[in-house]
Amino acid sequence: MEAAELLEITLRSLGVAGSATLLAALPAVPLGLWLALRGGGGPLGRAVLYAGLALPPVVVGLFLYLLLSRSGPLGFLDLLYTPYAMVLAEAILAFPVIAAFVLSGARARAEEVRLLVRSLGGREDQVLPALFFESRRTLAAALAAGFGGAISEVGAATLVGGDIRHHTRVLTTAIVLETRKGEVEAALALGLILLGVALLVTGFLVILERE
Repeated sequence: MEAAELLEITLRSLGVAGSATLLAALPAVPLGLWLALRGGGGPLGRAVLYAGLALPPVVVGLFLYLLLSRSGPLGFLDLLYTPYAMVLAEAILAFPVIAAFVLSGARARAEEVRLLVRSLGGREDQVLPALFFESRRTLAAALAAGFGGAISEVGAATLVGGDIRHHTRVLTTAIVLETRKGEVEAALALGLILLGVALLVTGFLVILERE
């Protein structure tokens, strides 16, 4: 595999995983904070959220494939076998991870923040923004976990992306391809790159967590 193609695959992996993480975080972070302010949403709410952590990636990929295929209800969007479909699949998988991390980290501080806001004469609708600010370390950890899961995903990415060269091939699908071809050295090299990218990004988020 040429260096130019390797760089292309690496950048695409970063773009897809990063976009999926941000897309998932937009609803997941407010949901996690909202549930934290309401005692965690009760046993049923937490059970539903935590059950999302066990979502099989292949099943998510199959569900999206059926939705986005030409005969599916969203086939007119022509998203199947595009990076956009891969972003959507990985965002679905990252959503419960981020929401669960935020809920777990913010729940312990929710009542403390509420009392602080009230003692300063604030309103109830100001508690959520205050909790968001006070939970920024938790948010960094949640994003790191979501990104780690997204960039290492292969099942759903293969189903909805198709592993098309110069179009939807990412590091994980390239590793599977090279392994099937018997190119173990190339697969190991790709694996090291994937590991390095994941460690660099999550390490950066951990540094932000400590700030």
